[in-house]
Amino acid sequence: MTSDHPLCQPSARSDVPPFMVMDVMTAAARLEQAGRHVIHMEVGQPEAPAPATALAAARAALGGSGAALGYTESLGIPSLRRRIARHYEETYGFAVDPATVLVTTGSSGAFVLAFLALLEPGDRVALTAPAYPPYRHILTALGCEPVLIRTGPETRWALTPEALLAAHRETPLKAVLIASPANPTGTMMTEEALTRLVRTAEDAGIAVISDEIYHGLDYAFPATTARAVSGDTVVINSFSKYFCMTGWRVGWIVAPERLVRPMERLHQNLAISVPTLSQIAAEAAFEGRAELEAVKAGYARNRDILMKGLPACGLDRFLPVDGAFYLYADVSGFTPDSHAFARALLEEAGVAVTPGLDFDPVAGHRFVRFSYARAEADMVMAVDRIGRWLKGLG
Repeated sequence: MTSDHPLCQPSARSDVPPFMVMDVMTAAARLEQAGRHVIHMEVGQPEAPAPATALAAARAALGGSGAALGYTESLGIPSLRRRIARHYEETYGFAVDPATVLVTTGSSGAFVLAFLALLEPGDRVALTAPAYPPYRHILTALGCEPVLIRTGPETRWALTPEALLAAHRETPLKAVLIASPANPTGTMMTEEALTRLVRTAEDAGIAVISDEIYHGLDYAFPATTARAVSGDTVVINSFSKYFCMTGWRVGWIVAPERLVRPMERLHQNLAISVPTLSQIAAEAAFEGRAELEAVKAGYARNRDILMKGLPACGLDRFLPVDGAFYLYADVSGFTPDSHAFARALLEEAGVAVTPGLDFDPVAGHRFVRFSYARAEADMVMAVDRIGRWLKGLG
């Protein structure tokens, strides 16, 4: 039964753009259902499964009585929080108090908690353009104002202190969100550059949120955590990328002490707790380092395939890829419309990529993002398909 009465009209806050990469995935799935072979370079999802240690822990938990799979503390299983804290000692060489670690439903849940705990409606938050689209979409849905600061190859797609201060002088900012390695560009900030940006922001009274979900996937030099620069930063990470656990939906926050209880209260009401089975598997994933490093070595080979193969196809306008598993290429020599380019590449060549408009609503029409988180053979085949397709365009 339908009604014209306007009881269930969508709210204004729900009017956010789609996450375009998910639309590309849907279009690719339709082609696959019709019998086409598609090489997936659109989504930032490792092809490798969760490490064997994580899978074994999950199977052991399922093999018991099930009593251990009830709710956990909202902050997370204490042993997992301690293990995450130890990860900072092992990886970055400094101690983190487990009491400041919160386990979240992926990094997505972490962003919601961080924004709600730190920001008021109307607060302005600086983001780079290009950047991960849900940053601005979540902020908009929560009534905050994303402020896009243009970056480019001349700054290696990184936000500079000077650009941040210029935006702050124009209208005061409450926070800035940074990411290194970055999505969609794969570029990284050096320790010196990150330190200078964090200290400049905090000196100006701008809170820093650092998205570090691609830490561990660094090729040019080791990634630096913003937590090593300042204890006032909000650091977000996830088991989705390096740990190959996208569908398990486990992330974490390392928060300033004064934000832990507000985030806990929010999480109690929004989610109660992260699925217990996922937390058990995540803790065990730390012991799968050898397997995960082998996966990373595969990404490095894929990176080399694209960095050598794409220029031979005519796509030679991109920066060297420092980390993550993305390459952000300028396709304006072939098209003024990256959305149409991506759609045609999928339909005609069977290669799924994400148009840059997903990451940058102003200049993204010139770019596409290639994800190389798939098998090495897929990357070789993709370069061949892309080359033949682009040759056909000429």
